[in-house]
Amino acid sequence: MTIVADCGSTKCDWLLVHGERNHQLENTVGFSPFFHTAKEIEEIVRTQLLPKLNPSDVKHVWFYGTGVHDEHRADIVKAGLAPCFPNAELEVEHDLLGAARSVCGHSAGIACILGTGSNSCYYDGKKIVDNVPSLGWLLGDEGSGTHLGKALLRAWFYREMPTDLNAAFNEAYPEGAHAIKDKAYEKGANAYLATFTKFLGEHLAHPYIQSLVAGCLGEFLDRQVLKYSGAQSVPVHFVGSIAHHFQDVLQKCMDERKLKLGNVVRKPIYPLADFHTKNLD
Repeated sequence: MTIVADCGSTKCDWLLVHGERNHQLENTVGFSPFFHTAKEIEEIVRTQLLPKLNPSDVKHVWFYGTGVHDEHRADIVKAGLAPCFPNAELEVEHDLLGAARSVCGHSAGIACILGTGSNSCYYDGKKIVDNVPSLGWLLGDEGSGTHLGKALLRAWFYREMPTDLNAAFNEAYPEGAHAIKDKAYEKGANAYLATFTKFLGEHLAHPYIQSLVAGCLGEFLDRQVLKYSGAQSVPVHFVGSIAHHFQDVLQKCMDERKLKLGNVVRKPIYPLADFHTKNLD
């Protein structure tokens, strides 16, 4: 058995590949070597994943995760995974490379992540050759679920929402301002802020929400995608729930900037499995 994993801040998808057409998808909570120790990662995997498989049967694990920016961060994840899969060869890579492989395959293009967080890269068909830095949810993550959630909350707290939307928000979140603000400053706040994209999706037909979402997605395109040389001459691909759910708004933002929309994939895990089982030498 081989495992392909795609791990974000909120959730980690684990695809157990028993054969070319025999796939078993499992989930655990997400984790990052920026916020979790090797012991904490091991505990998550042991309690949430290992009961669903026989660890000794696993021969190879391809893990793509948020926060795996360098060798040090990769080593933290490896140290957490190694005790869980004693017979497996482990390969730990940044989730950005996973995104590029899943949507670009062996062709050149720009690959973007728009989920709880955001990131982008220029991929030449084999490797990432350029990457506008992702500054994380405190300084950046433009276009992400966290960014959208913050924009919505700012509009609500600052009394900028139209009356009808304000009433709808108060009904959807009766806990009130103090409870929301408290949660926004607790551990895991980025994932909490991203939950407010549900409200945005439910009210996307409203012109105010359309404008808010377009502003966030446009900021991502301006600060990330358009910084790559030749951005308008190659397809721009996306993975993640935000790109998937707000694809129509994203298309309009792309058209305004003369960018060519490529593949939009909510979950990169299945094309990643195909990449590893069919395309790698």
